[in-house]
Amino acid sequence: MSSATARQKEPGKDHKILNGRAVGQSIREKVADKVAALKDANWHPRLVSIAIGAAEPAKLYIRNQRRVADKLGINFDDRHYGEETTREEMLAAIAALNADPSVTGILIQRPVPKHLSIKELQAAVHPLKDVEGMHPASIGNIVYNDLILGPCTAVAAVEMLKATGLALPGLEVVVVGHSEIVGKPIAFLLMSEGATVTVCHHMTRNLTVHLRRADAVFVAVGKPQLITGQMIKPGAALIDIGINQIQAEDGSSKVVGDADYETCHDVAGWITPVPGGVGPVTVSILMRNVAKAAELQKRHYEKQYGEATFVADA
Repeated sequence: MSSATARQKEPGKDHKILNGRAVGQSIREKVADKVAALKDANWHPRLVSIAIGAAEPAKLYIRNQRRVADKLGINFDDRHYGEETTREEMLAAIAALNADPSVTGILIQRPVPKHLSIKELQAAVHPLKDVEGMHPASIGNIVYNDLILGPCTAVAAVEMLKATGLALPGLEVVVVGHSEIVGKPIAFLLMSEGATVTVCHHMTRNLTVHLRRADAVFVAVGKPQLITGQMIKPGAALIDIGINQIQAEDGSSKVVGDADYETCHDVAGWITPVPGGVGPVTVSILMRNVAKAAELQKRHYEKQYGEATFVADA
């Protein structure tokens, strides 16, 4: 690829590219206002991040989350538990955080050790502190179009589609991947917006047939270059949620999505880069959930006890 072509494809310089950093910044500006208002009312949002065992895969995410939280004035507490931590110890730790009124959000980093169930740990987080939007109650609320604390990555992906300006009612959308944390929630979120949604997965026959009729495609399966430009409809929006590390020709490693970016860029009407697409928006949605969770808890305490009689840790 020539240097001129490379310059044309930089986020923010190519109208086709959906710039996640710009979309995320717009969301964060509103979050900053909410956080300031909460602090004026003596409520200081506090997010506790829990990493268990080998935290290396989560280090980059934790660093980014802390950086954004600091900019927004959200207290960020990073806790790391050893690989040998038992199920009972983790459930007790989460219960203690649930009971601590100064903690307004709890985030469990993935992956967790094999002897622990991420589903069980997530279900142990109080729904009012579930800033990931992954508690069974939070996931279930999507069916009823209740998105107060929606799953971060799924909500971020839909925000990227909205950034295209396409009208969602009646839009033909294909979601490739049906995971509980991304694919399925995206499908429900889009249906609540009036889109016509098809969900494809590893048992789908002839994926290209479905993709070629879609006005918008979401892909989140963890397979680099699964989607090529020949498979999508010209002018379609392509939201790539995949994050894969591959080896480049020069031996270095690079991060790519689930779509073949070069061929898809030439065909798509809009496309998300990886990195720089859905990722920055996901962190912004997380922080928006932290602010929303603090607002919900403030209302809860005021309803129970009148005006809050304590101040969360500053």
